[in-house]
Amino acid sequence: MEFGVWSLEFGVKLSPHLPIPLIPLISPYPMPNPESYRALALQVTCYAVNQASDRHAARSLMLNSINSLASQIAASIAFIGFDCRLIVLPEYFLTGFPMGDTLRGWAEKASVEMAGAEYEALGKIAQKHKIFLAGNAYEVDPNFPGLYFQTCFVLDPSGSIILRYRRLNSLFAPTPHDVWDKYLDCYGLEGVFPVAKTEIGNLAALASEEILYPEVARCLAMRGAEIFLHSTSEVYNKNLTPKDAAKISRAVENLAYVVSANTAGIANIAIPIASADGGSKIIDHRGIVVAETGAGESMAAFAEIDLAALRRDRRRPGLNNLLARQRFELYAESYRQSQFYPPNTMLDKEVDRKHFLQTQQATIERLAKLGII
Repeated sequence: MEFGVWSLEFGVKLSPHLPIPLIPLISPYPMPNPESYRALALQVTCYAVNQASDRHAARSLMLNSINSLASQIAASIAFIGFDCRLIVLPEYFLTGFPMGDTLRGWAEKASVEMAGAEYEALGKIAQKHKIFLAGNAYEVDPNFPGLYFQTCFVLDPSGSIILRYRRLNSLFAPTPHDVWDKYLDCYGLEGVFPVAKTEIGNLAALASEEILYPEVARCLAMRGAEIFLHSTSEVYNKNLTPKDAAKISRAVENLAYVVSANTAGIANIAIPIASADGGSKIIDHRGIVVAETGAGESMAAFAEIDLAALRRDRRRPGLNNLLARQRFELYAESYRQSQFYPPNTMLDKEVDRKHFLQTQQATIERLAKLGII
């Protein structure tokens, strides 16, 4: 096979008129310097499965999306360079979000299993390209029948899942907090706030609007997180949005990178496709946006991750080292004494989607009576 026609590893067709490369297009693994590599926030279209008639039809659409991703990832790495070690995919990139489905119905139709075929297929992509591949999917857990969780995951270069984080704050979906006591029994607090310590840094995940919750990122930083993998599907605006402001804040206050991958629109639903499209970005530990893309499918949001610089700054005394200056004892008692949104509201009963707004409304009324809001 000719080097001037095909990349041997990636199957990306090149122009036959180009000269034969002097250096083969085969990845030079292992990396000589794991403290400096490139990451990509890959912005792709989400093809929703809401209109799928059953589980089988939904699975077919999801596997089509994975096949498309395989080509996009291969071509992106060939363009960016083989030192691209980390790729983050958008929120619910395989399915879109539930619209009118019951909790049990969405769990059965659109949620992946913890060792399902979708993870296996994505793992093969990670394994083929020797990358860490992060994303977000709805997932069922045999410990919690009838429910699903929105799960952020990381696959390592062997294709194995090394991190599984379940979204803790959601308005219309079950979370570990809704079955809190049992969830802690199953997974412990470290399973609630997982950090994967890898050769490319300490990885942690944040889901969608959780970028607005500083406590989540802080609890992950307490456990050593250096790079926040943020899968999202959000409205993009050229003006500074609350979520974009929060991305910078989470980076600065935790001296951590934020790799934020947004959707390039959501197809196959009634909402206009480009409503959640654009603005994927990478922010370094100083709060500087080092890469950003506009609207549409794009691999333009890639940048170097300089772990050595991050670690130097984390160990340097001074005003800017906000992480080392934290005095958590100041706040612990206030958190312990306060209860806003209650835990365990789905522990012993099956609920419909009205439950979430009803619980929030009751919380608002209680806080108003206490004079807090």
